[in-house]
Amino acid sequence: MNSLLKRQIRKYLPKDVLESGRLEEFLDAINRSYENSDDQFLMLQRATTISSEELSEASDKLKEETKEQRKLIEKLKSVLNTLKAYELEEGTITESSNTLSLLDFIDNQTKEIVKINKQKDKLLYNLERQNQELNDYTHMISHDLVSPLQSIETLTQWLIDDHKEYLNEEGKNHIELIREHVEKIDTLVASIRKYSRIIRTVKTYSDFDLNDVILTIQRELRLPENVKIYIPRSLPTLNGDKYCCKELFINLIDNAVKFNDKENQQIEVGYEESDSYWKFYVKDNGKGIDSAYLEKVFVAFAKLENDYKSAGMGLAIVKKIIDVYQGKVWIESELNKGTTVYFTIKK
Repeated sequence: MNSLLKRQIRKYLPKDVLESGRLEEFLDAINRSYENSDDQFLMLQRATTISSEELSEASDKLKEETKEQRKLIEKLKSVLNTLKAYELEEGTITESSNTLSLLDFIDNQTKEIVKINKQKDKLLYNLERQNQELNDYTHMISHDLVSPLQSIETLTQWLIDDHKEYLNEEGKNHIELIREHVEKIDTLVASIRKYSRIIRTVKTYSDFDLNDVILTIQRELRLPENVKIYIPRSLPTLNGDKYCCKELFINLIDNAVKFNDKENQQIEVGYEESDSYWKFYVKDNGKGIDSAYLEKVFVAFAKLENDYKSAGMGLAIVKKIIDVYQGKVWIESELNKGTTVYFTIKK
């Protein structure tokens, strides 16, 4: 356990509390968490980023390239057979003919492509296996962290409830700091589990009214009275995964509220329709984002402000959902005036 923290805890507690078995249990729980949580989260963050960005994209790209090369092989075989049939009919094939050289070249190229294809198939299999292992690891770690977090939360609350008369203000502040760190890790775990669920879960497509989804989000977020959501016209009925769509809008609306410093906060949700896709936007009158950070905000665990209650996963979740729908997402923002997040969803 961090030696300074250990000294501070013992410094502000009386002897009878220090000798308590529950206190040792508390210190052991904190010790385990300090030893494991940092390493686990570094690996967890790397696993989440690789599985969602590098491995998934590489896997999709290899699949597409494999399809194209298989088509090419079939075309080459067809050309090869046609040339052979033509020359046999004409009786013009000789050892020195240009056609024979061309046939040999095509045959060798076909064999080379088949060889490369086999290598790509093997690489694709390994990528998919690693992707699954990383997703399983993310899922496992996020669950393993829950138990020690709950123990620390319970024991710190026990110290506050049963022994607060022995604690001075500095001691209470240290315990509150512990609770803040627990809350921070708990927020991270919850966000990672959401992110992992989007990647792992088989999507269920159905028709749903987006207006109902926004109303549900307003109730769940319990928005303060100074926050108003404005919808210029009735939102459409979509066909897609309702859970993903809800997570998409709940993260955008929550961000619009969280990073708004205005007394009267205004959020506008609207859309445009084209033949092949929907274009939505969520607009706020908040702090705005510097143009230098507009791309960074979509990276997992990236935060523009040091807020322990924020996991830095909201817009990463948004981008992952948009990727699932084969859409695009981008931001337009002006400092001190507000931010608009645009995204498209294929019909």
